[in-house]
Amino acid sequence: MSPHILILGGTTEARELAAALASRPGWRVTTSLAGRVTRPGAVAGEVRVGGFGGAEGLADWLREEQVDALVDATHPFARAITAHAARAAAATGVPSVVLRRPGWRPGPGDRWHPVDSLDEAARLLPGLGQRVFLTTGRMELAAFAHLTALHFVVRSVELPEPPLPPHTEVLLARGPFTVADESALLQEHRIDVLVTKDSGAAATSAKLTAARELALPVVVVRRPALPDGVTAVPDVAGVQRWLDLTPR
Repeated sequence: MSPHILILGGTTEARELAAALASRPGWRVTTSLAGRVTRPGAVAGEVRVGGFGGAEGLADWLREEQVDALVDATHPFARAITAHAARAAAATGVPSVVLRRPGWRPGPGDRWHPVDSLDEAARLLPGLGQRVFLTTGRMELAAFAHLTALHFVVRSVELPEPPLPPHTEVLLARGPFTVADESALLQEHRIDVLVTKDSGAAATSAKLTAARELALPVVVVRRPALPDGVTAVPDVAGVQRWLDLTPR
């Protein structure tokens, strides 16, 4: 019987995994996307868009669609869906694994200020700079909306959702970006502090290199912890090895 793999997607690694698994003869691969981006990149295999209705809804879908293995390849900060996936897998007995690329690590010359939340990042900002390059995602800017004395530059694929800080400049662009790109942006907009999440992707790390070269402080929001008891692997190859060793 052909195995059915559900990938909770939205990341580059999820697309790479779908392409790798869909090329296996007889495998059924479904990628689920949250639907927050109106024009996601092409994905191999089947694609479904939208939520499941929490852990219980996901568990029902796993049963109805006879899923043999669940791969959570969502963004490292997608705390809710990761928790729902862990609960649904436990409730149904479907083997599951979390694909999490390694986080960033500071190097020589970095001026990082690690924090545990966006609220903590907002509290630090007035003491670090006046012109902020904010790269924490378009849906979570409310934590900074009260900072009326600071100027924010926000880059996003789509328009961010309000509330926004009153002095916000939005740049609509899709990466990846080079170090030269990021350095030019930081200098053109006279940025004196960068705020980012530890997403860990090489494709988005150029801004960290540019900030280091310009000696700018960087506020880095740490990742949330994974649910207890989940299996995590760092890359697509790790997921494929896990699938080959997992009874279905």
